[in-house]
Amino acid sequence: MDVVRTPSTGWIEVVVGSMFSGKSEELIRRLRRAEIARQRVQIFKPAVDTRFSDDHIVSHSELRIPSARARDSAELLSQIKPDTEVVGIDEGQFFDAGLPAVATELAARGMRVVIAGLDQDYLGKPFEPMPQLLAIAEYITKTRAICMVCGNPANHTQRLIHSEDRVLLGAQNIYEARCRQCFDPTLSRADEATKAEAR
Repeated sequence: MDVVRTPSTGWIEVVVGSMFSGKSEELIRRLRRAEIARQRVQIFKPAVDTRFSDDHIVSHSELRIPSARARDSAELLSQIKPDTEVVGIDEGQFFDAGLPAVATELAARGMRVVIAGLDQDYLGKPFEPMPQLLAIAEYITKTRAICMVCGNPANHTQRLIHSEDRVLLGAQNIYEARCRQCFDPTLSRADEATKAEAR
């Protein structure tokens, strides 16, 4: 999605979906286009997310773009430079409840704010603060992955190991994309193997 920029008008764009659906890839694409247009861009990721790199946003397809880290939304806001035109934020679900207010403030300053993140947790429940960001965003993109069981469009993130922690960082071997019919938040990989053997 490309938007024609009007001077001193800010807005919020949100890209949401399951894991492996291309959210970070879409975020990187939009931010690279802004950089090509010589817009002043700042890019952030949550400090807790060190899976692929400390100083880059990295997609599962291995696209990457340099980024700064922030522990919470207040620290992110404190790092914004006055002449910034575009702010990119990855893994929005790992930020605190203050992120929507920060995004609103930056948009009010005339900045384009692009945020990517999971809209649902491993139980299929809304993953705050993404629902609040969806409510205030001018532009919303919902990405879908491919179900690893049946090949249909996938909107859920299936956790494959047993853990009741809401935040459990990982990628392959811990999560996979599932469609509505194949998604079962009560199953781990061991449970699925047992079910398969019983068939």
